[in-house]
Amino acid sequence: MTSGLQIGDVRIAGRVLMAPMTGITDLPFRLLASRLGATYVATEMVAAAELARARPDVVRRAAVGDGLPLTVIQLVGRDPEAMAQGARMAEAAGADIIDLNFGCPAKEVTGSASGSALMRTPALASRLMEAAVQATSRPVTVKMRLGWDNDHRNAVDIARRAQDLGVKAVTVHGRTRQQFYTGVADWAAVGEVKAALSIPVIVNGDILTAEDAREALYQSGADGLMLGRGVYGRPWLAAHLERALAGQSELAEPDREERLAIVIEHLRASVAFYDPPIGLKMFRKHLGWYIEQAPWPADPAERRAAKARLCRLDDPDQVAAALTELWLSDLPHFSNSAVEFSPQLGEVGPA
Repeated sequence: MTSGLQIGDVRIAGRVLMAPMTGITDLPFRLLASRLGATYVATEMVAAAELARARPDVVRRAAVGDGLPLTVIQLVGRDPEAMAQGARMAEAAGADIIDLNFGCPAKEVTGSASGSALMRTPALASRLMEAAVQATSRPVTVKMRLGWDNDHRNAVDIARRAQDLGVKAVTVHGRTRQQFYTGVADWAAVGEVKAALSIPVIVNGDILTAEDAREALYQSGADGLMLGRGVYGRPWLAAHLERALAGQSELAEPDREERLAIVIEHLRASVAFYDPPIGLKMFRKHLGWYIEQAPWPADPAERRAAKARLCRLDDPDQVAAALTELWLSDLPHFSNSAVEFSPQLGEVGPA
């Protein structure tokens, strides 16, 4: 087993963390990834000021569910008072860890002087960290980038400020904001942050395989790693990489029937958490990734066509049946019976 991570008074059972991702890490996804072995899956980014005002849609993004090993709520904002109130509400909602977003590169976030724009305003970043740390008894962490651009790489400075203010861990994506997701993540540059701190440092960016995980940890010297886009269509990835880092044999990717069960479980959970039309709409991006990541059919053009067709379906039963036929129709035991789908069913099988 890997030694895990200690963040403040919270012990994380592993070293492979899943990043907060807007529109991705909602409660259905977090519960699924946790059941598949992930030890840390953060909420979607939550606007601190809107959480403080208890906006229903924002509260839903921070939803806490039974079955999670721990709850990590990520806050974003630029107002220290709102950040403090958001931290208090996150703790009251059941957060074990409160993460501050200093890394999101999206224009709608940086345009409001939040996310990675805070790398350009270290004094404001410091006030936000101080406000959150003083407002809650829970460990506060920060997720950041290397800097705004290559001429202003100040992750070491921001991270030192964080440690001095009582932040318990930092995650560094090995790109600047201006890179967005282009080029390659600079894991070695994350090592400069690790060398400057005594609190845990987590490396993030371009970690898709066990080889990537080992190399990112080697180059950065980080205490743990965080997965982002690599989990699209692969909610089992954290558990697989955890096993590989522990020196155990790497797990094979799920076979057709295993993968089908995972996808339909996710679909069922999404429909149950939201109302059915919204639940299916929220699930479609995941459905597309599940189809893209699976090796069936073997022809990529067929997979693209299937993705386009299935993502237009507007009934969960139709989605489940069509996906079953897509992945299992050439297996000897396949039945053409319709697949029964229900949010209440414990299993999915022929009707």
